[in-house]
Amino acid sequence: MISRRSLLLGALGTTAAASTANATNALDAFLNSLEFDGTRSPGGRSFRLDPQYRPQTVPYSGRERVGTIVVDVANRFLYHVNSDGTARRYGIGVGRDGFRWAGAATVGRKAEWPTWTPPPAMIRRQPELREWAGGMPGGPDNPLGARALYLYRGGRDTLYRIHGTNAPWSIGQAMSSGCIRMMNEHVEELYERVRIGSRVIVRQV
Repeated sequence: MISRRSLLLGALGTTAAASTANATNALDAFLNSLEFDGTRSPGGRSFRLDPQYRPQTVPYSGRERVGTIVVDVANRFLYHVNSDGTARRYGIGVGRDGFRWAGAATVGRKAEWPTWTPPPAMIRRQPELREWAGGMPGGPDNPLGARALYLYRGGRDTLYRIHGTNAPWSIGQAMSSGCIRMMNEHVEELYERVRIGSRVIVRQV
């Protein structure tokens, strides 16, 4: 495997005839075109995902039933409870101030590359979204990303979702309108693990 140091030296070699300032600029541009321990968004924007937000199996001592989804809003983690005292943990993005919620729900529906329809309240806040009042087709630019789990309470849609995102750099942040967002490849994994009717618990603290 080529090390980062080797790549740096190679890049410097190609700019040896340039001034130090020009070499630095060329090197910066070169590094920006690479994806060291990171990923690239659907729109081409590169970023680095904090390692703690990568999917991993961790010890879990909660009393929730196997298959329960537990959302830890404060720490930006989602847990899917396993049967052996562990849980699968994922990094998430959560609702910004004024849009956070807590409580219990169930997964009432699942969808691949879902259509996104901004609710009326969101359109009032952001009139530019009116063009999507009839729904934005699923795809890489859709805010719901690759998969969505629709959260229901008492048989009714809460309008909250656990979903992918077209803004993966927002993972670990509080930027959404209340929904729980995940990296597309992470929500694809969760989607396969979760069944309709699974319990979801959202905790603020």
